[in-house]
Amino acid sequence: MTCTTALPQRRRDIRVLGIDPGTTRIGYGIIVARGAALTHVRSELVQFPASTGAERLHRIAEAIDTLLRTERPDCVSIERLFVTRNQRTAMSVAEARGVIMAAVAAHQIPLIELTPSAVKLAVTGDGRASKAAVARMVGYLLKERFQVVDDITDALAIAIAGAGTLSFGGVDTQHPHP
Repeated sequence: MTCTTALPQRRRDIRVLGIDPGTTRIGYGIIVARGAALTHVRSELVQFPASTGAERLHRIAEAIDTLLRTERPDCVSIERLFVTRNQRTAMSVAEARGVIMAAVAAHQIPLIELTPSAVKLAVTGDGRASKAAVARMVGYLLKERFQVVDDITDALAIAIAGAGTLSFGGVDTQHPHP
């Protein structure tokens, strides 16, 4: 399934939720795309207190479920896992992504997965752009000034890249673009 095939064909506004998954905090950003125009709706950093793995994942699942029910996005865009040297962190982020993706699937909302370099390329034109460059372009594209909180500006960048993917005919969720 692609996001565009799951969306009404004549709909003008598309509500995209971008999620930057993490271990103890998750950034999210909601935008509305109307053609080439992008509007910032809401963004936030959700923090989870240190707890056992199962408790943390349950809290993430509850928070994402509530977010999906209240915000009702047409499509969710999430960053693919970037493998780091710290395997423990990578595993924790992978677990959080799995819980988030399961919640999105339970709500039957189309999902776009994008690599960090694809997000940077979509937002700045440079797949190796710095976090500061991404944050500047997010502010420029949404015509707002943002206090630079990496997880929030990253989530908004993920939403913008997801919206850009939709404008080019959707993305195959079984074979996401690199």
